[in-house]
Amino acid sequence: MIQKQALEILKTGANVFLTGEPGSGKTHLVNQYVSYLRAQGVEPAITASTGIAATHIGGMTVHSWSGIGIKRKLDQYELDHIASNERIAKRISKTKVLIIDEVSMLGPGTLAMVEAVCREIKQDNQSFGGLQIVLVGDFFQLPPIVRSYNTNPQKVLMEEAIQRFAYDAPCWHKTNFIVCYLTEQHRQEDSNFLSVLSAIRSNSYDNSHHVHIEKRKITHEKIPNGIPRLFSHNEDVDRVNDEELAKLFEGEQVFEMTDQGVPLLVTALKKGCLSPEVLTLKVGAKVMFTKNNPKAGFVNGTLGEIKELNSYGFPTVCTKSGKNIVAESMDWTVEENGIVRARITQIPLRLAWAITVHKSQGMSLDAAAMDLTDVFEFGQGYVALSRVRSLSGLYLLGWNKQTFQVHPEVLKKDIDFREMSETADNIFSIISSDELNDMHRNFIRAVGGKISTIKNQKKH
Repeated sequence: MIQKQALEILKTGANVFLTGEPGSGKTHLVNQYVSYLRAQGVEPAITASTGIAATHIGGMTVHSWSGIGIKRKLDQYELDHIASNERIAKRISKTKVLIIDEVSMLGPGTLAMVEAVCREIKQDNQSFGGLQIVLVGDFFQLPPIVRSYNTNPQKVLMEEAIQRFAYDAPCWHKTNFIVCYLTEQHRQEDSNFLSVLSAIRSNSYDNSHHVHIEKRKITHEKIPNGIPRLFSHNEDVDRVNDEELAKLFEGEQVFEMTDQGVPLLVTALKKGCLSPEVLTLKVGAKVMFTKNNPKAGFVNGTLGEIKELNSYGFPTVCTKSGKNIVAESMDWTVEENGIVRARITQIPLRLAWAITVHKSQGMSLDAAAMDLTDVFEFGQGYVALSRVRSLSGLYLLGWNKQTFQVHPEVLKKDIDFREMSETADNIFSIISSDELNDMHRNFIRAVGGKISTIKNQKKH
């Protein structure tokens, strides 16, 4: 399904599961829909499964939004307690559209708790209390963490298959999602690389694909200067960044994060922010931008090197393309009904000699060196590999067997999602534009918005 068709479906108010391969434009499409709703006077609730994902879309975690926090189960007493919280009740009561990004990392129990809270506060027995629900994500990417006390590996795998993913929650089926499976590709333009990624995704990876991977294998000594290294574990990332920064003899400058607002929301913002609370920089340090500002010439993932630490207090970064950018401090915020409830402020940079695969999810990198010998999770290798735009930008130090594997349960489910998306595409393609426009207007009226005309939504 192309983005234009998916946007038309979203605008009808249907509950949608928006999915597709990395680089298919899911986030771009969500931003288009959010802009459309706001132009009609409708403020959607923008949430995500993790703090990192929430910072990418300018929202809060769904855990904070719904008031469930770190709960792993919800009895009637706890449900009543959340519903009696005036702030949470007011927030959910006003909401008409709920967006949850990176749903692949949301367990079924968490989704079920969010759904129950919505029904309770809305006093509506419809799924999610009658909200339009937009779930966004790709189940081939990193799954939710499962804490199991079962020591039998075979039984653990069975537990994962039965209850690990959000689509296993009963409320998923009751919500009757229309699946919009985006098929356009905006990140990778290298046909050989696309064939490798598609083969991993379809469990058809073989020697004809591996030959391309073998050609990208290098030793530590041959890693090009100025590109980030991706690791599976935090300790490897911290070690490399600290070692490389210590090699620079220039004087250092320290930038400390400032914050204001609701403490719990501030803490969530800090946890999800890719820029550290204390950022130590030196001239010559390899860095990566952690926010989007296309007008200034950078997006989340843009690589560069510190060229100057000036008296004005902001570092100058020379990007890979040779552009010099003064990295002024930026805000990460949590907004609710147009009001900022928490804010952190920091230079939108982090040291970029190394980063974890987990934190790279959602990024597009021109180049990266990866050590995937310690990959331990289905989808982890796929996420790492799909961060870069072409094989020429991929430098591999090593890998293990699991690097090229995705979860077997997701493989089966993906076939269903593709078929459901094709069915939806066929149904909506025969609906006249006049009828679609009527559906769009009816939904905006139903959620209390005001009809206005949006001229030519720009296509990604």
